[in-house]
Amino acid sequence: MAKKNINNLTADELYELAEARKKEEMQKEKEELKSQVADLRAKKKDLEREHKKTMAAIDAEISQLTGRKSRSGGRAGGTSASILDFLASGESDTGSIRAHLEAQGFPVANFPQTMAYLKRTGRVVSTGRGRYKAA
Repeated sequence: MAKKNINNLTADELYELAEARKKEEMQKEKEELKSQVADLRAKKKDLEREHKKTMAAIDAEISQLTGRKSRSGGRAGGTSASILDFLASGESDTGSIRAHLEAQGFPVANFPQTMAYLKRTGRVVSTGRGRYKAA
């Protein structure tokens, strides 16, 4: 389209020109936003990678100091495993099991649910009210 003097355009032509310009500006703004979002996502990914490395180093240091594996490496050595190890020596009551878990540094907030899970899966057997032994 050849350049025309703005004073010689009709109202409809001015409106079409304004709409076209508006679309161009919106498209340009969208592209800028996409670029910013892509940059932020890349920055986030780098931070997550760095955070993961730092967390692994801290977990390794904690593991070295405590002699226990951290939970991030899998579920082995968790609350259930500690209970089963404790019950391998014989029958025990819930108070003793709970005290053992606390001494090992495990959270005991969900102790009843853990015992119910172990009982339901057949890994422990109830020998009486509040008394358990390994199956």
